[in-house]
Amino acid sequence: MPEQPARRSTLSRRGLLKGGGAAAFAGLSIGALKLPFFGVDGAGQDPLKCRATDVSASDKRLIISNWTGYLDPRKDDDSTFKRFREETGIEVEYNVDVNDNAEFYAKVKNQLGSCEPVDRDMFMLTDWMAARMIGLGWIQPLDRKNVPNLHKNLTKAHKGRDWDPDEQYHAPWQSGLTGIAYNADEVGEVRTFEELITRSDLKGKITLLSEMPDTMAFYLKVVGAEPETFTADDWANAIDLLRKTISDGQLLQFAGNNYLQQLSNGQILACEAWSGDVIQAQYDNPALKFVVPEEGVHLWSDNMIIPNKATHQTNAEKWIDFYYRPDVAAKLASWVNYICPVDGAREEMAKIDPSLVDNPLIFPDDEMLDATFAFRSLDDREQQQFEGEWSDVITG
Repeated sequence: MPEQPARRSTLSRRGLLKGGGAAAFAGLSIGALKLPFFGVDGAGQDPLKCRATDVSASDKRLIISNWTGYLDPRKDDDSTFKRFREETGIEVEYNVDVNDNAEFYAKVKNQLGSCEPVDRDMFMLTDWMAARMIGLGWIQPLDRKNVPNLHKNLTKAHKGRDWDPDEQYHAPWQSGLTGIAYNADEVGEVRTFEELITRSDLKGKITLLSEMPDTMAFYLKVVGAEPETFTADDWANAIDLLRKTISDGQLLQFAGNNYLQQLSNGQILACEAWSGDVIQAQYDNPALKFVVPEEGVHLWSDNMIIPNKATHQTNAEKWIDFYYRPDVAAKLASWVNYICPVDGAREEMAKIDPSLVDNPLIFPDDEMLDATFAFRSLDDREQQQFEGEWSDVITG
């Protein structure tokens, strides 16, 4: 049997979410936070015109920004990072400076909106923010011939996003499921999101996620709308139901990075949760359970995208193609424990960590994938309106 890999001790990508910067949400009670707006009037660009000369052939470098805890340890002799460098000769400056989608947006919006370089060749952002940047023309199209593994091995569940249906601009890095977690030592199973926000034995003992698309996707489901096609009226009904949840005292707080600690110590009994976080927490507390709610489960991805004015695009495409090899993808997934978007990685996982081969939160089966839904992309007007209304509700 292959040696079992050491488990990471750093915060997970989603565990850190909202954990730093001016937009931090972690552990904040209702009324303690303000969300930013996304005003970008006149900032649209044409990515075919707003581009730099690619110096990849003569300059074997690559500058990446990613979330923390989202790569197997770079110093390990058999790390995917070292393998990439050895196989390609490309030196990678790997930065873990993405703490929050909105915060990162604020860092780069002035440059990207003015067709200026951001001194990065790639960054990883969540679906809704990747869609926003692609829609603004801030992201370079991928050269299809340079990323054959992406188009060969991307899983069916990750194909055909409405904001980039042919994967022309993005490649999923890792994915996760947003569902429900509960502490089986403290409370009975929570089967639906509607139960989570209404059950009397959970009153004042639940948390919801501070990422608007995650939480509102479920509220849309509860009011009978589809997150992938909802209308303005659907949104209004969903946001009204969120107001009721708050006014009824059902919710303890919106959470970003400490909800599973609260779940373990009994401060809360159940919560909206991300799958990768629950997998990690179960190593220490098997009583924590992840549930696919009867309404379905929200499937999201963090995506590799190449910004305008990147000077090492071909090198970035080599990175994408490398990580879409099943053996490399399996090695990465064995460490980060999120959903792997690469076909063939499950078979390779048997050689690395057999205990993860049948974990549905890393390799979901067809039944689980059939229950997934996504939150549709928003245009600039909708983004400002919906974020504003969301902020008004959760800040009281």
